[in-house]
Parts: sequence; C-alpha cells; structure tokens
Amino acid sequence: MLDRQKVIAAFERKRPQFENYGGDLRRQRELIRARLAAFARYDAAGLAAFLDATGVAHPGARPTAELDQAHDLCLAFGRQWLSHEEARAWARVTLTDRPVIAVDGSQIAPNKDFNIPVGAVQVGWFINPHQPGVPYVKDVEFEVLGPAELAENPEDEADDRAMPNWRVNQERFVRECDRLAALMTGYAVLPDTAKPLCFFDGSFVISFAGQLRPERAAPYLAAIMRLLEASAAARVPLVAFVDRSYSRDFVSLLELVSSESGALTVSDAALFDPLLPHWGDRAPFFVCARADKLSQEGRAPFYDEVVFTYVRLTRDRPPARVEMPRWMLAEGRAEDALNLVRAECVVGAGYPYAVETADALAVISQADRERFYGLFEQFIGQSGLQLVQARKAASKIVRR
Repeated sequence: MLDRQKVIAAFERKRPQFENYGGDLRRQRELIRARLAAFARYDAAGLAAFLDATGVAHPGARPTAELDQAHDLCLAFGRQWLSHEEARAWARVTLTDRPVIAVDGSQIAPNKDFNIPVGAVQVGWFINPHQPGVPYVKDVEFEVLGPAELAENPEDEADDRAMPNWRVNQERFVRECDRLAALMTGYAVLPDTAKPLCFFDGSFVISFAGQLRPERAAPYLAAIMRLLEASAAARVPLVAFVDRSYSRDFVSLLELVSSESGALTVSDAALFDPLLPHWGDRAPFFVCARADKLSQEGRAPFYDEVVFTYVRLTRDRPPARVEMPRWMLAEGRAEDALNLVRAECVVGAGYPYAVETADALAVISQADRERFYGLFEQFIGQSGLQLVQARKAASKIVRR
C-alpha cells in the first residue's frame, strides 16, 4: 500500500521538474505562433509546390483543397445548442436511417504462471441501423490460441521481453480488421444512402509495426490494407477514431515550412486545441505523409491513401483525430461522415456510442479471465494433463 507522506515527499523532490514543464509550455506557445504565421503564407497549391521543391518524401502531412476553405486552420461547424436536449435532438435526426457499425476486440494473454500456454481473442461488433422497428445487432466471436500458435523460438526470447504476448495482440488486431472488412463487403450492393458508417477504433497509420520484426509486422500491414481496400471496393464509408492522439504529422509539416529555430514538442491535438474554439469545429483534411520506419522503408504504401483531421467533440479535452480513406474526401462524402461521427459523440457523451458499445461487447474482465482459466483447467483435466500454477502466483491469490 502507498505511504501518503512518502508519496508527498517524492512529489516535492520533483517540484522543479513540474515547474519547468509549465515554463516549457509557455515557450512552446510562442514557437507555435511563429510557426503558424509562417504557415499562413501558403495556400494549398503554394504549399504543395513548396513541398515538391524540398524533395522531402515524407513531410508528415500534405495539404488538400480544404486548406483554402479554412480560417486560421479552422472549419467552423456552425451549430450551437442551448442544451444537451437540443444536441440530442439534432443527433437523432442526423442518425435516423443511417446505419453505423463498430468493431472492437479484447484478449487473454498467455499466463506464464501456468505450465501450459493458452490465450484467447474475442472480437465484438455492433450494428445499429437507426431505423424504427429494425433491431440492432450485437455479436462476438471467440477464438482460443493453443500451444502451437503461441510457441516461442528460444533464440528469440531475449528480444521479446518487452512484448511477450505479441501473438495474441497480433491475432486480435487482424481479426478486428477482417471482421470489419467482411461487414463492409456485405453492404457493397446497396445504394449509398443505405450503406453504413464503419468505425475502426484506432489509427490506420500503424507506426508501431515499424518497431516489430518484418515478419511480425507483415500481418498488421496486410490487415490494414485489406480494410482500406474493402472500404474502397464496396464504397462503404470508414473512419478511424482516436480519442487521445499523440501524433505529430501536422507538426512535422509545420516544422518543415518554418525557418524559425527551436523544436516543437507538442502533438497535433495540442496544437489544434486552441484553434478549434467551438464544439464540432474541425481542422481541414490533410493527406498523411508520416515519416516513420514503415514509410521510409517503403512498407506502408497505403499512408497516402489516408486523410486525417482533428475535431472538437468535447469542451474539456483536446480534439480527437479522425482518419478516413482518401476516396471519401475525393467523392465528397467526408463531411457527411463527420456529421455522423459528431452525432454519435453526442449520444455517447464525447465518444462514439457505437465504438463504446462494441468495446463493452468485446471486453474481457478480470472475472472473465479467472472463469476462462477455470474452464481451461477442467478441459485440461479431461485430457489427462495437469495445469500447474507457479508458487508465487498462488501465494498472491491467497494473500489478496
């Protein structure tokens, strides 16, 4: 348990760091103002020409025509309500007869306290037709990963200590993408007005895969490409939603454009926060041109098929990052999709209700994990084997 006085004393020892952090934030605001002033000299065509002249293959972001429509990087939503009831009434009208789909997943990682490796993945999906008299769909799929699928190469163990559960994490990600792609494909033959908006919980721009070995990164990359291709082939709108983004794609562009000294350390969301004053306001779309290991090695050709923006969806948190396939912007379907995102966030109190529901469907609680291992122990017993628990783990259970 925590000793209150020792925690307070530890905070006091680090007081100078926290005070210096506040000063750094003030200096960052001054740097941002200078960078934005330099950026404001360009329209979309001029900025594109500048980037071509630099020869920088991955400047972080590239402009779209929306840049010329924005005032100080803000495209105002233009609607304000006097009460949450008014906002919900708008959301109800906006969502009526507009289907929405979300998929999410959870996993049970292998427990090294047991002698037999086992893991599991659960993916849940929620389909809300928003049509009177038409029921919604809630469903899950569950898959066990056995010893053969979780086997480690002893020679690799030293490299994998930071991420020992890579196989379960990978399986969950791939299954989420494939389930959402399959759902989209099922709507391909319907007219555009009957096609759903599909939510992907996370980013299409999976820089984390660049830190993995190529053979382990490949399934992640292939899954995202299948997802984007399914959206384009079926012409079903797809959005990736990141509630708390630390991406720096636009910041990278801003750094390249400006000749000012001093590095920006803020995220895109923090930079856009003061530029989007009212609920629903958003930044213009930019094409993703992130410079990470994947793009620099030519392993992420889909990055430039992704556009992103930042949208204010709560009053007390930085704007959320919303990504879409580029075809949606080109065909004039982006703003309609964003209105559905806004409406979902009204219903979900700042977070898309469909994504929240899919998460609740897929989540595996600690009690679920204990129940899983109880069932596994019964199953193993019927197989004539014995599930052995490490002494330390058993001791913890007794003490708690």
